[in-house]
Amino acid sequence: MKIHTIPEILGEVPFFRDLKPEYREFLAGCARNVHFKAGEFLLLAGKKATHFYLIREGHVALEMEAGNKVFSIQTIGEGQILGWSWLVPPYTWHYDARAVEPVSAISFDAKCVREKCEKDPVFGYELLKRFSRLIAERLMATRIQMADLYQ
Repeated sequence: MKIHTIPEILGEVPFFRDLKPEYREFLAGCARNVHFKAGEFLLLAGKKATHFYLIREGHVALEMEAGNKVFSIQTIGEGQILGWSWLVPPYTWHYDARAVEPVSAISFDAKCVREKCEKDPVFGYELLKRFSRLIAERLMATRIQMADLYQ
């Protein structure tokens, strides 16, 4: 069995696939493999956004509390990115994210990635375009979920 490097894994994921190989290497310098147990929180709304994740295995529920109830907004799975608040000051999470089952992921240190974006604006712009699409998708999922609640 061949063990894949983080840059190789990034090259297989749609979010990063067409990113230049040197930028995948750049990102890998801020990355490490992590694991979460079922029920464990990866993100907590209001807490500092210090990382973002590429989910490798398992599923994570994006949740928000409203009116003393917890609503599941979206489920994030294999090959998807979790977390965009690390990119936007004041760098705090807007949602909770809880592992629905055991999760393996690549964790990216947000400060490290932001510093690399500052050092290489072309790289930073490439990430900004990708994360802007992600933000729009998550906001639309929230809108749809909220519309369903009030029908």
